[in-house]
Amino acid sequence: MIRRMTAADAGAVADIWLAANLDAHGFIPADYWRGCQSAVREAIAGAEVYVYEGPEGIEGFIGLEGEHIAGLFVRSGSRSRGLGHALLEAARAGRAGLSLSVYEKNAPARRFYEREGFRFAGRGVDGNTGETELAMVWRRA
Repeated sequence: MIRRMTAADAGAVADIWLAANLDAHGFIPADYWRGCQSAVREAIAGAEVYVYEGPEGIEGFIGLEGEHIAGLFVRSGSRSRGLGHALLEAARAGRAGLSLSVYEKNAPARRFYEREGFRFAGRGVDGNTGETELAMVWRRA
């Protein structure tokens, strides 16, 4: 079930955020992600966040800033089961388009977004990590 995040979900969402970043971004020092966690907890509390709740609790989430996807993360044991797709579908509802940034070195995420209809729109450098990011966009047909 996908629903709007409640205050009671914030801890689980932040834990998924940290674990998924550590797992997906081995090219960035783990201390960077751990150092960001408290700021992310604060940001999550005030953001538009939807969670995927399954039998084991919160299994994934998507955070939005208007039409920009700030993050889409799924718990390791829940990946490849369609949760990311379902969260994107929830985000697409009522929107003409979405944008996001993904690290160039995160090939699995890039492939996922391409399968979901996102297209390359530019590249830049994340000032916090020094890593190349790709801008991607999806537009309703």
